[in-house]
Amino acid sequence: MGRVVSVQANYYQVQLEPGSGAGSNDIAPAGEAAQLLCTRRARLKKIGQHVMVGDRVRIEEPDWSGGRGAIAEVLPRHTSLDRPPIANVNQILLVFALAEPSLEPYQLSRFLVKAESTGIDVCLCLSKSDLISPEQQQQWQTRLEGWGYPSLLLSTCTGEGLNQLQTALSQRITVVCGPSGVGKSSLINRLIPNAQLRVGQISGKLSRGRHTTRHVQLLEMPGGGLVADTPGFNQPDLTCTPTDLGTHFPEIQQRLSACQFNNCFHRDEPNCAVRGDWERYQHYLYFLAALQQPLLQHEAKIESNVKLKSKHAGQSRYEPKLAPKKYRQISRRQQQQSLQDLFRDGS
Repeated sequence: MGRVVSVQANYYQVQLEPGSGAGSNDIAPAGEAAQLLCTRRARLKKIGQHVMVGDRVRIEEPDWSGGRGAIAEVLPRHTSLDRPPIANVNQILLVFALAEPSLEPYQLSRFLVKAESTGIDVCLCLSKSDLISPEQQQQWQTRLEGWGYPSLLLSTCTGEGLNQLQTALSQRITVVCGPSGVGKSSLINRLIPNAQLRVGQISGKLSRGRHTTRHVQLLEMPGGGLVADTPGFNQPDLTCTPTDLGTHFPEIQQRLSACQFNNCFHRDEPNCAVRGDWERYQHYLYFLAALQQPLLQHEAKIESNVKLKSKHAGQSRYEPKLAPKKYRQISRRQQQQSLQDLFRDGS
């Protein structure tokens, strides 16, 4: 038995569990490497079973001298994320920089909604705290507490907050997410000295970070626990439905008991208790419009392809429209006109 810690092409690096093995021949000999480079059995490919970083797997026919093996089974997942693709995570560490690049509230709000939609615990950290004043640090923490998120100040230069973060990550599988350039790789290098992740510089023109992490990999913490370093991205997709969007805003959940409407979108409904003067309300309205637009376009497309037709006894039903001109019978006048044109061209 083992856990997939990295995936590249069709090869999977598997960290073996201590003393794992179904039989004496499967147990790793003393002194052998604790990791195997594995492929996926053809039968898993046939049934469409994908293997993700974080999966617990069963390995067959290990080659201890060559450090190779074959994944024969993927155990059921407790959780799974599509972006980044990783399984069995029980904590999301969302990292945003306070400066270089500066923190954008709308971008942070979008990341928080995406993280909340997974149903996994969220831990919010503010990196590069040494680049702003203590007064500005307090202002940001107070502001985010109003959103419903306590935050932890971090600095890889001064070491601020690293001990508290190490405690929060202990004995858990944590995925580190956030925009490019906020210091995710630098933070992991401080927590795990032998990680030696590549660190990029901030773009001078765009004031954004450059992508340095290319794939997902799990790294072991010195005090226990696993941390997943992931590629940075600046705008996560919103995959929830318009009805579920409000459940991902702590501010809405605090006001929801006073709302008198069922299935309320908290937008145009009169006397809605959720509507009001709270900071992220405009973010909510923008996300709601973005989620509803594809649904409206889909409904308009369906309506353009059907027509309402009256039947007997005043009943009516929708029927598909025929393609224009495809099934229309050519009139006799048009046929005669075509024959006259044909004879005229022949003469």
